[in-house]
Amino acid sequence: MVHQYKLGGYNIVLDTCSGSVHVVDEAAYDMIAMYKELPREEIVSIILDKYSHRKELTEPEILSCLDQISALEQSGKLFTPDSFEPMAGDFKARSGSVIKALCLHVAHTCNLNCSYCFASQGNFHGERALMSYEVGRRALDFLIENSGSRRNLEVDFFGGEPLMNWQVVKELVKYARSVEGNAGKNFRFTLTTNGMLIDDDVIDFCNKEMSNVVLSLDGRKEVNDRFRVDYQGRGSFDAIVPKFQKLVKSRNGKQYYMRGTFTHHNPDFLEDIKTMLDLGFTELSMEPVVCAPDDPSALTDSDRKIVMEQYEKLAELMLQRRKSSKPFTFYHYMIDLEGGPCIYKRISGCGSGTEYMAVTPWGDLYPCHQFVGDEKYKLGNVFDGVTNPAIQEEFRACNVYSRPDCADCWAKLYCSGGCAANAYHATGSIGGIYEAGCELFRKRMECAIMLKAAEAEPQNS
Repeated sequence: MVHQYKLGGYNIVLDTCSGSVHVVDEAAYDMIAMYKELPREEIVSIILDKYSHRKELTEPEILSCLDQISALEQSGKLFTPDSFEPMAGDFKARSGSVIKALCLHVAHTCNLNCSYCFASQGNFHGERALMSYEVGRRALDFLIENSGSRRNLEVDFFGGEPLMNWQVVKELVKYARSVEGNAGKNFRFTLTTNGMLIDDDVIDFCNKEMSNVVLSLDGRKEVNDRFRVDYQGRGSFDAIVPKFQKLVKSRNGKQYYMRGTFTHHNPDFLEDIKTMLDLGFTELSMEPVVCAPDDPSALTDSDRKIVMEQYEKLAELMLQRRKSSKPFTFYHYMIDLEGGPCIYKRISGCGSGTEYMAVTPWGDLYPCHQFVGDEKYKLGNVFDGVTNPAIQEEFRACNVYSRPDCADCWAKLYCSGGCAANAYHATGSIGGIYEAGCELFRKRMECAIMLKAAEAEPQNS
């Protein structure tokens, strides 16, 4: 499958199944589009007529270009057939019941009252609770016991607001460090926080133990403070920004990123990106809101058109900043065209419900944080293990080739079929697709690949 598009002054041809990206001139772009549909003689005639103003583009030149296209096809870099379907499911089957990561919900409560929160202000539509040290310790033991020969394990401290249970977080990290050596494991910790409770102790501990810190900020003060308010209705911007700046400055290059959410009220999210840049933050992410279609915050069709334009303008801004030696990272434009992920991972998806699970304050296991609270997707618990294997098998069988709607999508080996939770909430099935999200994802991938094209050809960027 071949996908062609024009962006940022580049004519880009993506060979989906090989992953090859070709940046070509206008004539070659048109020839590739016609190559599989028309005979060579007709292509030559059409190109000569369309580009009659280009005196150097003679019939021999066009035939030579067609020969190059043919050579790329023969070498498996263009029009590559999709041969991966027989592998579908094999990766998850081979990995068996190995678990590599847990999302520990150390706090089902929050000190903010964000109306768009998919977790229902942190309590996930249930009781407010804090995870005890005993439950957390058992979760870490469960992870070690079910990780097989895998050495590197990941644990995300999540909420609600995990800093509301900060002492337990610190004790769990201490416990993990005390056992990882004898167990032959290495823990990598991540913390997601709204920032309200950040202090020097939090900063020092995060810099020592957290491989990544995710900081929630929606951008402009008026945008952030529309939703990210406390229970008295007071906005959080003025309280959290200085704390975020202090933490980021102290990280000394250690990983962090600012995570914002855009909604119906700020589809022009590039202005929020610019605010974050002005505040000194350079590792950025802005996510579309996840909510019911009839929610006042939900993106409308007209909003999505604006968002698509914003993604393109964001890519242009990244190019401009790169030229002026002021680069920044946008999480959704991070793509490795050469090194990975491997084809098995591209086919099988994120691993929710199989190699990745979420743990509630009571120790219940769910496929991921977005399923927490939905009883029919409870997998079991950290004490008894997976007691509902049928759900796990449902997720194990879920891959990009198990979704009929993905069959003709050029981006399927980049999204791996998309988010199971988004598909479930949109269609009632983890095997469905969230079409609105697919549309935005495809645009992000086009922008990301264009940025890589510009990086490969700096003289033209």
